[in-house]
Amino acid sequence: MIIKSYETKNIDFNYSPFILLYGANEGLKQNELKNILKEKKLTSSYDEKDILNNPNSFFESLLSTSLFENERVILIKRATDKLYLILSELFNKELSDIIIILDSDMLDKKSKLRSFFEKAKNCICIPFYPDNEETLSKIGYEFIKKRKINISISNINLIASKCNGDRKFFLSELEKLENYSRNGKKIDNETIFKLTNLIENHSIFELVDSCLAHNKRKTLKILNENNFNNEDSIIIMRSFLIKSKTILRLLKEFEKNQNLNLTISSAKPPIFWKEKEITKQQILNWTPKALKETLYKITEVELKIKKNYENSTNLVSDFILNLVSKKVSN
Repeated sequence: MIIKSYETKNIDFNYSPFILLYGANEGLKQNELKNILKEKKLTSSYDEKDILNNPNSFFESLLSTSLFENERVILIKRATDKLYLILSELFNKELSDIIIILDSDMLDKKSKLRSFFEKAKNCICIPFYPDNEETLSKIGYEFIKKRKINISISNINLIASKCNGDRKFFLSELEKLENYSRNGKKIDNETIFKLTNLIENHSIFELVDSCLAHNKRKTLKILNENNFNNEDSIIIMRSFLIKSKTILRLLKEFEKNQNLNLTISSAKPPIFWKEKEITKQQILNWTPKALKETLYKITEVELKIKKNYENSTNLVSDFILNLVSKKVSN
C-alpha cells in the first residue's frame, strides 16, 4: 500500500503498523514524522547501527510486553537495506500494539526495503523527494508574508536557488533572517551573505563554479586547500546539479538572443554581480548537449556515493578532475 499524500490523517495505524519514510527532503520528512508522533507517542528510538550490532537485544526489547504501555511506537533512524533480513522476521509475526517507523535516506528502485514496503499490505511507504526552486520560493513567500519580513522576492528566490532542494536548510536560513528583521531592518544582498550559511559554503560554491568554468588551476588549488569530507561530497554533487541546471537554462536563452549581457541581466533568479563574470565564462565554455551529458554523469556519481559512502570523496574528486580537464566541442 503506497500513500501518495503526506497527510497523517490518511494513515490507518491499525491496518499498517510498519511505516517507511525515505528520501532526501529532510525538512518535509521530519515535518511528517512530527505529525505522526502527534497522533502516536514515541516510546523508543534506535539507530540502524545499534540493531545490526545487537539484533537479539532489539528483538527481546521489541517482543517483551509492559504493563504500563498500551501501545509502543518505535523509530529506527538511518535505515538501509541492511535491515531487511532482520525486519523480514517481524513482518511475519503478529505484533500486538506495536508501530515501527523507519527513517531512511534515498532508496533506489532496486532497494529490497523500499520494494517490500511498496508491495506489502500492512506497510506504508512515503517518498520525500527534494524540493525544486519553485517550491522553495513559494514556501519562502508564504513565510515572509506571514511574518511581514522586509525582503524582496528576488532575494527569496536567490536563497532558494542556493539550498540544493533542502527544505530544512532553507527554513533555517529564513529563520535567521526573521530574527534579524525584527527591528524593521531591510534585508539586502550583503545582509544575506553575512547572516546565512551561504557564505560558509563559499569553498564548495567556488569549487563548483571554477570547475564548470574550466579553470583547472583554481579548481586544483581549492581541492588541495580544503579537506572535504563524506558529508561535503553530497553537498558538492548537489551544488553541481543545481548550478549545471542554471547554466543549461541560461545557455538556452543565450542561443535565442545571442546576447551574453542580456542573458545575464535578465536571469531569474537574478545573478549576483560577483558571479556575473564567471557565469559568462561558464556559458561560453559549454554547449547544451555537453551539459546535458554532464547532468547525467552527476546523477550517476551521486548514486554511486550513496551506495559507497565511505569512498565518496574519491568518487567526487575523480569526477571533478575529469570534468575540469574535459574540452567541450561545439
